[in-house]
Amino acid sequence: MGNTLQSSLLAVRGGLEGFTATEIGLVGSGFYVGLMLGSLRGGRLVRMVGHTRAFAALAAIASMAPLLHLLAMDPWVWPVTRALTGFCFAGLFIVVESWLNGAANASVRGQILSVYGMTGMIAGVAGQMLLTMGSPRGFALFCVISMIISFALVPVVLSRAQAPAQPDGDAELNLGRLYGQSPFGVVAAFLSGISTGAYYALGPLFAQRLGLEAAAVAVFMACGSLGGFAATWPVGWLSDRIDRRGLIVGLSILSTAALLWMVLLVPEDPPRWMAYSLVALFGAMVIPGYSLILAHVNDHVPPGEFAAASGGLLILWGAGSALGPIIGGTAMTTLGNPGLGWLILSAQLLIALWGLYRMRQRAAPEAKEDFLVMPVQPVSTELVAVAQEAAVEREEAAAQEALAEAAAPEPEPEPGQELPPPR
Repeated sequence: MGNTLQSSLLAVRGGLEGFTATEIGLVGSGFYVGLMLGSLRGGRLVRMVGHTRAFAALAAIASMAPLLHLLAMDPWVWPVTRALTGFCFAGLFIVVESWLNGAANASVRGQILSVYGMTGMIAGVAGQMLLTMGSPRGFALFCVISMIISFALVPVVLSRAQAPAQPDGDAELNLGRLYGQSPFGVVAAFLSGISTGAYYALGPLFAQRLGLEAAAVAVFMACGSLGGFAATWPVGWLSDRIDRRGLIVGLSILSTAALLWMVLLVPEDPPRWMAYSLVALFGAMVIPGYSLILAHVNDHVPPGEFAAASGGLLILWGAGSALGPIIGGTAMTTLGNPGLGWLILSAQLLIALWGLYRMRQRAAPEAKEDFLVMPVQPVSTELVAVAQEAAVEREEAAAQEALAEAAAPEPEPEPGQELPPPR
């Protein structure tokens, strides 16, 4: 909640302070740079001091960051402070995800990860709606962000539950090998990061320039997240039954059409229902994309390489998310408000074209891994890997049980009992 409120508030306040779209894009990019660095290094901090101390320290720094934004209204200070926030949140997510992993049985880890991802989406919607609590010109909303993040400390530091042991070592990343296993997934993850990073960093500024006041900007961003929330489960269910690439291509084409409509046909001051409907459709098509791409890649890697594959995709997604706000901000400065739509439209169209090409080069795999709902801002790879490996173990156990049942001798009939039909 605190992070999504902070993201929307900084974009709106930056616009009110006269920051250019490029400068606001740099602020959004800073968060994803910090998130990527924290994803790679945060696990080391947890291993050094433990889950509870790491969470407390990182939450204290993350709670301080919104107040630093308030004290230093400078377009060159904000990206650095936002990167600090991203680093801290990566560490916080790693603590939560590894704790969930240690507390869950192998049979339900996949379900827990999906609930965790959906919880993150709901919290994101709630955080965006908190933008309506006060004026973005004042200081109250910055204080609310600090209070929310500080309050997250309470259940962690007061918990009497034993934190799980943190495994040694990080996933061994090899992007070249990952590209050989799934060329479509590698490119699509990078382009998906560009799309979502640009949207979350610059979407509030886009809505503000459409003539929406702060409360309407909050509803605009919440509609995008709600669209993604509503579509995630149906899209995941469908992806387990058809070629995931075809589904990703279809969603990219639909999102391209929605963006084209928004760029070419939506007036400068559109009716609220039109703006809300289009962004909800956009969210439904784009936000589940990373989860689909991760599931597609896991279909093509051996079970022992799930963690490495997830880590590689995380780096690619993070690089795209950091680059998207910079390019999007420059496009909005050069082309005006439609520049953001043209950037995301181009990224989605490239996903569709690359997917259509790859579908002609390689057939879909016969066996698939279970679809898992990932948070909007994925961080840790350990929980994904363990959940996927647990699913593989369940499938292997079921297969062995079926073989054992088939090999069992037929029961001897009792006197006067008819023989059972042959199996």
